[in-house]
Amino acid sequence: MTEQLRLMAVHAHPDDESSKGAATMAKYVSEGVDVLVATCTGGERGSILNPKLQGDPYLEAHIHEVRAREMAEAREILGVKQEWLGFVDSGLPEGDPLPPLPEGCFALQDLETATEPLVRLVRSFRPHVMTTYDENGGYPHPDHIMTHKISMAAFEAAGDPERYPDAGEPWQPLKLYYNQGFNRPRTLALHEAMLARGLESPYAEWLERWDEMDVPERQLTTRVPCGEFFPVRDKALIAHATQIDPDGGWFRVPIELQQEIWPTEDYELARSRVDTSLPESDLFAGIREN
Repeated sequence: MTEQLRLMAVHAHPDDESSKGAATMAKYVSEGVDVLVATCTGGERGSILNPKLQGDPYLEAHIHEVRAREMAEAREILGVKQEWLGFVDSGLPEGDPLPPLPEGCFALQDLETATEPLVRLVRSFRPHVMTTYDENGGYPHPDHIMTHKISMAAFEAAGDPERYPDAGEPWQPLKLYYNQGFNRPRTLALHEAMLARGLESPYAEWLERWDEMDVPERQLTTRVPCGEFFPVRDKALIAHATQIDPDGGWFRVPIELQQEIWPTEDYELARSRVDTSLPESDLFAGIREN
């Protein structure tokens, strides 16, 4: 097609875009695709996870501003556009029983109301493809689950002129995918490759936990080759300095090994308004041809 292809990635917090599908986005940017990240919350209630920065009073007092600056750096590295939807981070509740979520947070918003800003952004940007999280949020953070809900609702509503009539000219995205980068086949392949090379694998506990929980396998419909962009992905991830320890577990598997053993980022096709043949290697399969 002669029209420029457009991809929208919907994420819960700043840093999610760099840990889920970042190499895919960088690949498509390099090919001339217009890529927009929609970030639902500001990450205001996120903890400082980098042990090197913990205890810094300035960071703790200004975490919202700091994370916004980190997001700005990451989007420059990836070459993407980015918009904030303006919701307040819900935090990750801990304890037994779990405490109630804070009043006014993203996860407690009325779904119809919370979907409107994303519908408005979809109609403005006019993406052909959207990516988001599955119904479990990828992991059960309340903001990730809410991100799934508004993404599904916006995909259906954005093309309907009777829904949100004041939110712009209707536009129907053609495909929607779930990020499934943290899947068991990939994790097992990298784990076994590390052990075969005499290296310590960071995934032993992950695999044990999956086995104990008997987590059902997701269908990986689409594997996008993007290994050459793994260094860009990692650089964007490190830009989120309060969240990522550059010497931590994210980076224990050498990039060269990742590129050899599993040089793709993986997705599950959840909605499609075009014909496509599975498995795919391109999020725009069935769209480019038309």
